[in-house]
Amino acid sequence: MKLFVIGATGRTGSEIVKLALSRGHEVTAFARSPEKIPPAASLSTVRGDPHDPKSIASALAGHDAVFSAIGPHVRDVLRRSTLLTDCARATVEAMKRIGVARLAIVSAGALFPRSGLYFAFFRLLAINHVRDLRSMEEVVRTSGLAWTIARPPRLTRSPSSSFHAFAGALPEDRHRMTFRGVAAFMLDSVERGSHIREVVGLAR
Repeated sequence: MKLFVIGATGRTGSEIVKLALSRGHEVTAFARSPEKIPPAASLSTVRGDPHDPKSIASALAGHDAVFSAIGPHVRDVLRRSTLLTDCARATVEAMKRIGVARLAIVSAGALFPRSGLYFAFFRLLAINHVRDLRSMEEVVRTSGLAWTIARPPRLTRSPSSSFHAFAGALPEDRHRMTFRGVAAFMLDSVERGSHIREVVGLAR
């Protein structure tokens, strides 16, 4: 498959790129700073603005699916922002313009209505980020595309790509996930044509 990755320099996006290449896919990494991406066979890099549908559309033709792993810098999580919503809107517009229907996008497990100190604290402390996440998801849900929304809990670095996936829920007894595991789930869902128009809770 020919895959298009937005946010390819981030922690989840870079794992999507590496894992997709290891599975034999052709990958286009779309980023503001593509020079940060190590060169590899079957990998193309494109400098572009994820806020701009024209910028995305100009590089999107001929691809089978889009992966979006856009996320704010840690220092920006507490600030009021529409980064995720704006980028999702630009992505959807570009995909419709070019005729690419399959989208896998990263959100956050804290959007599930569950109790627990960590989730309550996150929703309170990062209220602006949560608002942007919800708005982003609404853009995707109403897009008419064949979308999958991945909602992982707290993310950690690890070479493990294992995951548990639950449609519409987050497992009660698991509170962490690896960046590579999120990438593995997203790639699996696109390769298998599974979890279409589902919000999926992930855990290790």
